[in-house]
Amino acid sequence: MMNDHLGDARPDLSVVIPCYNEEENAEAIHAAVTAELAPIGISFDIIFIDNDSTDRTVEIIKGICARDPRTRLIVNSRNFGQMRSPTHGIYQARGRAVVGMCADFQDPPALLPHFVERWRAGVDIILGVREAEKTSGLALGAFRRLSYWLARNFGDYPIIPNATGFGLYDARVVDATRMLAEPEPFFRGMLVETGYRLETVSYPRPPRAGGRSKNNFFALLDFAMSALAGSSKRLLRLPIYIGVFGALMTLLMLAGGVAAFFLGRPIAGWLIAAVVQAELALLFGFLGLLGDNLRIVSERTRRTPLVLERERVNFPPDY
Repeated sequence: MMNDHLGDARPDLSVVIPCYNEEENAEAIHAAVTAELAPIGISFDIIFIDNDSTDRTVEIIKGICARDPRTRLIVNSRNFGQMRSPTHGIYQARGRAVVGMCADFQDPPALLPHFVERWRAGVDIILGVREAEKTSGLALGAFRRLSYWLARNFGDYPIIPNATGFGLYDARVVDATRMLAEPEPFFRGMLVETGYRLETVSYPRPPRAGGRSKNNFFALLDFAMSALAGSSKRLLRLPIYIGVFGALMTLLMLAGGVAAFFLGRPIAGWLIAAVVQAELALLFGFLGLLGDNLRIVSERTRRTPLVLERERVNFPPDY
């Protein structure tokens, strides 16, 4: 069954494609996704969410929308980053399942039929996992590894190595991530956090089809910060851990001072070091408690929208 009209019928699948300056790829990715899904008997729509492109991306997608009522467009009022914009697009989808993928063909459309097959078999989350890291400069590659290390060791959400978020998610999974109400959503980690049945599909990640990559130092920094910001208890509690360590060191230094006293050796240095260490332990301990309380208050009060929209195209009034 094909969902060829702008009516209120809920599609089986919504394909969400974030884009920023993708004028070279917009037409091609639309054609490729349509070619993969049309033969497999599934109703679908395609939602492009544009992150305030400065080229002809919006104009081109509007042209696609004019001839294909299954294609929809959200245009952000400004660039909201690589985490918030795609997540907002996913939350606007009405499909019984949602696919998130890039516009640059590094997330292969050819995998979509397999994703749908596994979803029909009862799998809630199917994540594409690239077989190797993409090539990059030495410095950028090192920072990418550091970003993943920070996210894995200090973020609250689990990390699947080399998973970028490309995949298919059942609507109930999307609803579950929405309830987490993260203002800086680390979506690929939130998917795993839901605990729903998950499978991974390995694939060789092809080179970008056209245009320039948006992954740079600042994009990776945004990735790392999104993995940590607002939700990382471990990072905020790091001062507490340092404070506890400092307190233990203080006890050891005091014990050393007592031992030096009974051995008849000078103890002034030991006592000074112990006092300084105790002050640092108290300082970091209180900083940690303050940070943890601020985190809790923030989680209870924040209501920041993920993005602000400038316009929508091809969305029915009740979509």
